[in-house]
Amino acid sequence: MCLAVPGKILSIEGQDPLLRSGKVSFGGTLKNVFLAYVPEARVGDYVLVHVGFAISVLVPEEADRIFRYLAEIEEGDFLQGEEAS
Repeated sequence: MCLAVPGKILSIEGQDPLLRSGKVSFGGTLKNVFLAYVPEARVGDYVLVHVGFAISVLVPEEADRIFRYLAEIEEGDFLQGEEAS
């Protein structure tokens, strides 16, 4: 199974669209992410990241929704729903 995780772009380096990268925060953990697939991404945007590449730009509401789902998974709430079925 593959997982893409949302993060917030804090800074962007490079002018060449194929070589652009950004420093992205994942809940306080900072990683360098390639931005070639999202040329429209700007500082402050949320992006969905898979294996070091931003694959789409998210509206803040969508990023919040994903963060809530991830928190539920971390707490184990998703298992309770399956057991109740």
